[in-house]
Amino acid sequence: MAEESSANRQSVRVRRSPKLSAFVGVSAAVGFFGTLIATALFPADPSVGFGALFAYFSLYGITASVALGILVWLGLEALSRKRAKAIEMEREQS
Repeated sequence: MAEESSANRQSVRVRRSPKLSAFVGVSAAVGFFGTLIATALFPADPSVGFGALFAYFSLYGITASVALGILVWLGLEALSRKRAKAIEMEREQS
């Protein structure tokens, strides 16, 4: 019986990892609304229009904020790897 229980025990590492999709989604929304506010603060060129100007600056605003969000995620991911804990796992037969 003792051999059986030691065969069912295993050491595993457990960590809480941040979700990439959450960081990308939130940073894209922040970039979208940040670009909208920044574009609305200044008068638009009448020959171009507000919509085209906003769409053009959204390419840069959303891309930059998503890149920044991914960099923050990478930092938190590395931190979660450092804080991982080793625990003993035991399998149960049902």
